[in-house]
Amino acid sequence: MNSLVFGAGALGCYFGGRLLEAGQDVSFFVRDKRAQQLMDQGLKISSPEGDFENQNIAIYTSVEQVPNVDLILLTVKGYHLDSVIPQIQAIVERTGAFVLPLLNGMEHMEKLQEALGKEKVLGGLAAIVATLDEEGHVVHTNSNSLLKYGALHSEQIQICEQLEEIQQRLKSTFKREADILRHMWIKYSFITAFSGITSAMQLPVGYITGTPATMNVAKKVIQEMGTLAEKEGIYLSEDEVQGIINMMKSFKNEATSSMHQDLRKGLPIEIEHLQGGALRLAEKHQVQLPVIETIYGILKPYENGRPEY
Repeated sequence: MNSLVFGAGALGCYFGGRLLEAGQDVSFFVRDKRAQQLMDQGLKISSPEGDFENQNIAIYTSVEQVPNVDLILLTVKGYHLDSVIPQIQAIVERTGAFVLPLLNGMEHMEKLQEALGKEKVLGGLAAIVATLDEEGHVVHTNSNSLLKYGALHSEQIQICEQLEEIQQRLKSTFKREADILRHMWIKYSFITAFSGITSAMQLPVGYITGTPATMNVAKKVIQEMGTLAEKEGIYLSEDEVQGIINMMKSFKNEATSSMHQDLRKGLPIEIEHLQGGALRLAEKHQVQLPVIETIYGILKPYENGRPEY
């Protein structure tokens, strides 16, 4: 199986690197600046799951350069999705590749299915705490990593089976799920709360879980997301909601969200893709999400980076 990682931030480089480490044919599609950095520095992962380094990876910066690929791991930030869809569309039309999006949220699924066809877009999510250092190397800080995927169309079964065959050789967990949409909603509920509360507080998770009043705000976000999921046909049980809360409590005190990391660096944040997306779905279903709406209002000025005065 030939895989193309579209977007080489921390997420793409981590999972793409693990596939390379397992002997898979993997290439990376990136912008010019990132391509130069990867050519100069190579791909390097520092991780509790094992360090990895490769100085000679295949890199493409234009659609015409991309050879035949079977699977595209789409790992761009949500705010870049609209601009890259034409490139993804061109690659899929040329190669027939399937697309496994690892973006946060849910809105991207409809956009990709409209552009590529429902048969081409798998369901998927990633769970990892990682960032890039100044040299563009991946620093993975939580104890493990997880990539979940699943078929949403009968034509995707074979590519899912091929991914399953790779699992035993990976220093990461790639897990096939029959009900992938449910798992995506659980992740969406978690990341909306985790990213929102750590970014609004501008503090790591230990301060949130250690302060009952603040943790109660995070719980209310999760409950609001459960209401929204139900409107979308996915009922999250009380145990699943409690599991999301427990997930947040399980992190080390110093852990934080990628949104908070981006905010601290003065980079754009995924406020529209996460909290904004939830509010648009809420408007569609005519439900109120007052806590999410408040966090959205607090963080919206940081959407394009640190505001200038």
